[in-house]
Amino acid sequence: MDDKTTAASPSTRRILAASLAGTAVEFYDFYIYATAASLVFGPLFFPSSSASAQLLSAYASFAIAFMARPVGAVAFGHFGDRIGRKSTLVASLLVMGGSTLLIAFLPTYAQAGWAAPLMLCLLRFGQGFGLGGEWGGAALLAVENAPPGWRARFGVFPQLGAPVGFIAANGLFLLLGLCLPKDAFLNWGWRLPFLASAVLVMVGLWVRLKLTETPAFAALAAKGPPPSVPVAVLIKGYWKETVGGTLGVIACFALFYLATAFALGYGVTKLGYSRVTFLSVQLGAILFLAAGILAAGWLSDSFGARRVLLWGCAAAMATGLLLTPLFGGGSLLLVFMFLAIALFVMGFVYGPLGAWLPGLFPAEVRYTGASMTFNIGGILGGGLAPFIAQSLADRGGLAPVGVYLGLAAFASLIGVLALKQPEIV
Repeated sequence: MDDKTTAASPSTRRILAASLAGTAVEFYDFYIYATAASLVFGPLFFPSSSASAQLLSAYASFAIAFMARPVGAVAFGHFGDRIGRKSTLVASLLVMGGSTLLIAFLPTYAQAGWAAPLMLCLLRFGQGFGLGGEWGGAALLAVENAPPGWRARFGVFPQLGAPVGFIAANGLFLLLGLCLPKDAFLNWGWRLPFLASAVLVMVGLWVRLKLTETPAFAALAAKGPPPSVPVAVLIKGYWKETVGGTLGVIACFALFYLATAFALGYGVTKLGYSRVTFLSVQLGAILFLAAGILAAGWLSDSFGARRVLLWGCAAAMATGLLLTPLFGGGSLLLVFMFLAIALFVMGFVYGPLGAWLPGLFPAEVRYTGASMTFNIGGILGGGLAPFIAQSLADRGGLAPVGVYLGLAAFASLIGVLALKQPEIV
């Protein structure tokens, strides 16, 4: 049986669907929180006389999950490298989905005082903890089952969860904005996307429970017992790969959350566009992210994931220069052009990660290594991106935000340059 036949087999399609489903739920959960933080969490959970201060408080709560993600990466990576990829992925999905669902039932500050934002932050931590083990396991599920020559293309399936989850989240908020009056949306409508997460989690579980273990982990288990403490082995033996991989992730997170969460908040509050209008523009632009991911995956199998990442980092630096003339250009068409360019470029710094990051580490610490680098990079690139960008914009307009994006992309460029082209398994 040749590689193309293997790549199209029913078991392979199930594996790729499972890797896509979990990350789609991840981005759906993360982005419904980001959207709610941009639109409603400020006035509902964080009392203040200043709308800008409320928005900053909501963005600060958004960052909590990024701080929790490395903790989850260590915990789930430990079990993923010791007991297997499948069971660990199921557990991470349950933690993530349960935390998201409970947000739907939270009281507001008017109903419960400071207990309300405290519970919101605790559940946001739970989201991040579960998500810490999600992406790394999904990427390994795809690339450790890939035939030779197909690893980057298999590795884009977890990455495609970003546009799929975004479209589901954005589309639902857009539908609610069209169907509900503003008061109804503020009172109860914002809770519906969090309730809907339960359906997506059940679909993800149904797909994942049918899987078998990956060949790489099965071969590893046959050789002997796994490392007792994978993170200790990682830090001692693969610190350079961990640092370089972490830096390499920064650009994709910065691009995504500046083009989505920050752009939405700024577009509605500062540029004066309606929520429905801006969500519609973002919904169209996210298709360019999917196109960029697919193109990057195809090119990565031909030219190497490292080289494609370097192209993407250089393009991301240039994208920072376009922020002021396009996003602040005073035209909705120019806003759309910037978002489409930024998200297409993001595909080239995000799409290759599914093959590049796992390839930096041997199988015995691969779950921990891929999860740690991805999630620590998420803190540096995305956790505080909306907060920092909003603070910079309040003080100096969009120009310093563009500089911030360029610096984030430069950091990733340095990280990728410092490491050689990896090879998985």
